[in-house]
Amino acid sequence: MSVRGAHGSDFRRRRKLGDIQKALSKEPPDVAALRRMAISEGGLLTDQIRCQVWPRLLNVSVEHLPPAAGMPLSEREDLQEQLIDIILQVLSQNPQLHYYQGYHDIVVTFLLVVGSRMATALVDKLSTHHLRDFMDPTMDNTKHILNYLMPIIELVNPSLHDFMQRAEVGTIFALSWLITWFGHVLSDFRHVVRLYDFFLACHPLMPIYFAAVIVLHREEEVLECECDMASVHHLLSKIPQDLPYEILISRAGDLFVQFPPSELSREAVLQHQAQRTAASTFKDFELASTQQHPDTVLRRRLRETVQGDDGAKSVLTKPRSNRLMKLAVMGLTVALGAAALAVVKSALDWAPKFELQIFP
Repeated sequence: MSVRGAHGSDFRRRRKLGDIQKALSKEPPDVAALRRMAISEGGLLTDQIRCQVWPRLLNVSVEHLPPAAGMPLSEREDLQEQLIDIILQVLSQNPQLHYYQGYHDIVVTFLLVVGSRMATALVDKLSTHHLRDFMDPTMDNTKHILNYLMPIIELVNPSLHDFMQRAEVGTIFALSWLITWFGHVLSDFRHVVRLYDFFLACHPLMPIYFAAVIVLHREEEVLECECDMASVHHLLSKIPQDLPYEILISRAGDLFVQFPPSELSREAVLQHQAQRTAASTFKDFELASTQQHPDTVLRRRLRETVQGDDGAKSVLTKPRSNRLMKLAVMGLTVALGAAALAVVKSALDWAPKFELQIFP
């Protein structure tokens, strides 16, 4: 980047920081302006700003945060402890909600950005709004949302849509993208929080539009594949880490305006009717879910969070088998539903290995 370009970038950043603070300082805060800032290039820029803006985007009062759960932070065993506490607290307060594999990827993102208390309040609101369809006893609503994917692709690129239909690839490849807001599949945490800025400021269906633009962006790669389910699924299930995120965010917003959900709802229903029966597809969804172990995201991100911080590392590496055993027998597991019981079972299976693997 040239010196002039660098100065221009710094100026735009400073101006945006000023605009965000101006919107926050109004009484009441200018939420519409904050939404524009979250969507526009660069998003909310820093985690310090996200701590101030994310609650506004979800209409959560920062003056009435829930009390800290469990022990003081200094006495907590690790972030995994806090993650479990947040999930159990939200689910115990909302017994109509059911844990799903991938929920922890979203919760841990909020935990790492805003801390435990605020994360609990934000995740509680998010779980009863943006994520509500994923937290039903069945995956029917989740599958319905996935059914918006192919109609969007068809409207933009019919030839790509037809190729994918002939390959019978379906939409399972995008399941983890949707239900974790891409937190499970992106390795760079900066990209994850940038997308969270975007999604929190937008309609709850925006993640499926973003999934569509990723597929559309990879048109050449897809069309060069063998036209069969295995080849296309393998390609699409691996998201490149060097995607042009700002361009894709802008394009997803354009497609949402051009093809709003209200216009796609009929096509989504037809897509559902054309699919195989729920009984025959359940195994696919079950397999896609059970491949996500709850420690995956922490193992990846905590390395970044505590790298070079020996003090933090000593706190984070305390044994946790007892905690997992407690979770397994707590009465709250009833509220988690069958999926959570499966998670607990898998947790008990990998608990001894976890202590050795999280910080090799």
